[in-house]
Amino acid sequence: MNQTELLHVNFPHLRELKPFDTAHSATPWLADKDARLNRKLCASLEEAITRSGLRDGMTISFHHAFREGDRVINTVVATLARLGFKNLTLASSSLMTCNDGLIEHIQSGVIRKIYTSGMRGKLADAISHGLMEEPVQIHSHGGRVKLLQDGELKIDVAFLGVPCSDAFGNANGTQGRSCCGSLGYAMVDAEFADKVVLLTEEVVPFPNMPASLTQDRVDLIVQVESVGDPAKISVGAARVTSNPRELMIARYAADVIEHSGYFRDGFSLQTGSGAASTAATRFMAEKMERHGIKARFALGGITGSLVDLHEKGLIETLLDTQCFDGEAAASLRRNANHVEISTNVYANPGGKAASCDQLDVVILSALEIDTDFNVNVITGSDGVMRGASGGHCDVAAAANLTIVVAPLLRSRIPTVVKRVTTRLTPGESIDVLVTDHGIAVNPARPEVRERLVAAGLKIVDIEALYQRAISLSGEPKPIAFTDRIVGVIRYRDGSVIDVVRQVKEEEL
Repeated sequence: MNQTELLHVNFPHLRELKPFDTAHSATPWLADKDARLNRKLCASLEEAITRSGLRDGMTISFHHAFREGDRVINTVVATLARLGFKNLTLASSSLMTCNDGLIEHIQSGVIRKIYTSGMRGKLADAISHGLMEEPVQIHSHGGRVKLLQDGELKIDVAFLGVPCSDAFGNANGTQGRSCCGSLGYAMVDAEFADKVVLLTEEVVPFPNMPASLTQDRVDLIVQVESVGDPAKISVGAARVTSNPRELMIARYAADVIEHSGYFRDGFSLQTGSGAASTAATRFMAEKMERHGIKARFALGGITGSLVDLHEKGLIETLLDTQCFDGEAAASLRRNANHVEISTNVYANPGGKAASCDQLDVVILSALEIDTDFNVNVITGSDGVMRGASGGHCDVAAAANLTIVVAPLLRSRIPTVVKRVTTRLTPGESIDVLVTDHGIAVNPARPEVRERLVAAGLKIVDIEALYQRAISLSGEPKPIAFTDRIVGVIRYRDGSVIDVVRQVKEEEL
């Protein structure tokens, strides 16, 4: 009787223990040098898909760090279509106008369900008009992590595009020719997915450090010609503005912050991706220098404007879950206190701590805001989905002062309305609305209103802004919807805060 057999006899509860075989019985790749170093590398995307074990009906995920420049989602889904896959759930952190090519794959049955923070372009228009049998699940960035954490959303295979990786899967977005900066969304996918496939433009020598995605999370790697165009990160929703009206609103927002009671040394802020929100950052610099005030940190999607304040010594630390432009990506590479964080660390309401809970001030955008301060950033004036939840409701709920910036009218369509078409962020989370026709303060924040009035800012009731909008544009014609639900709006805790109904076709 050998030693293991003797152990089994004397300790029956240890019968599952196996006797030693060879040093490499559990790690056969270590017996061969090439296999040891290159066992994750695949010769093609098709090989990576096969080795991942992906099957019909499973869930695939992607990140959107390249925003409008992304080339991974369309490439992977087209390959899956060519290979004959069906009934897949697509779980992308967001979808852009560059993803219009997904329409044909929804029509052909390759994609059956979608989870995303938002969508734009022809894809959003087609879904709003009834393209999919299953309604799209719209979640916030923090809410996405909670859905993964709770098990409702289970990623079978994550396909993550990165500029460079070593052969073990250590990857980042700050090196290589197509730097996108922070991989905060991809970090979450890498943590929760059963299998992780990296698509990389370049395989570099080990160790590729610092690593945003680490080797212990990566299963397979395939080198591709391009994962994205970083020049297109800062277009669309993340654009920089020179529009006089948007700049005026941004200046008003900076004035609100200055006199809000939260503008003090060591305050924290997030300024969002909207044009006016981003511009407000530039106006903060002069105020901070004049008052001798420094911010302890800035959070969320990081822009070149925030980097400028950081490098001037006006913001101590940048906590970055997504880079909105090339300046931010370059800063992440060179500045020690520009720190990459995952969306879990950023805003997960089910996590052990979320950075947004430390926020003093946040500036956010809106497609619509109603007289109860509820905000819509999902559907346009025609009822079509054309926006994204992003971190909107996450940071609005957490920050001490939430400011929404929006013009009173867009193309003669009121932004301030009696009731938003689609509620994403509840009015109880919104403190101040800044428009080009005045500033409204939520009645729940009388102390903020008093401070702004004392500072001489143009404070009006939100009902007055609504009446002003109607007087200029007339009462908008109600949007015609069918009873069919095409989108489910999930609040950050997973609850349903609203639904999107199919836009009714015009009768000829």
